[in-house]
Amino acid sequence: MVKVIGIILVIVVVVLIDVPTMWKNKQKKELIAYSVLLFIGVTLLILLAVGIKIPSPVDLFTIMEKSFESLVK
Repeated sequence: MVKVIGIILVIVVVVLIDVPTMWKNKQKKELIAYSVLLFIGVTLLILLAVGIKIPSPVDLFTIMEKSFESLVK
């Protein structure tokens, strides 16, 4: 639980530094992209901190490669 609180505190500081500048410069598209990527990253980081195993994206590519290989043979 301490890890999750630490992650959230760090993210709050990062958001407080980055978002006002983007908002003031009217960078709405960048702010949306920033928010979506930050949300995905924080979610994955919290899941890892809690102990939930997240599969690697490399596993997906390996499965796709084996499927393609079997089609070619």
